[in-house]
Amino acid sequence: MKELFPAQVERLAEPHFLVLFWAAQAEDRKVKFNITNCFDDLKFHRITRTKQNVVAILDSLAALCFVTLKDEGNRRNIYITPYGAKALEALVLHHKFQPRQSAFLEDLTP
Repeated sequence: MKELFPAQVERLAEPHFLVLFWAAQAEDRKVKFNITNCFDDLKFHRITRTKQNVVAILDSLAALCFVTLKDEGNRRNIYITPYGAKALEALVLHHKFQPRQSAFLEDLTP
């Protein structure tokens, strides 16, 4: 079982990393980050063109217990879990991917 977590993290792709990164940023800023925001950001960076791909990315992260998806009002918000935070930390420490700015989150900053 000790080998499972590193193997899971190793298989994450850039979109997984970005979702974890943006979810962590949103929580730090106390902002709700939802599936539509995530889709818009991934589309902005030309990583995906369909919302179906974003849902698949989020479902895989949720299955790994790296994010939690909560229905709040008419939105489905994305929250990083402690396991997701550890996965994000591992990816950052290994310099596997470069962070990219979230257009949604940057519009909220002064």
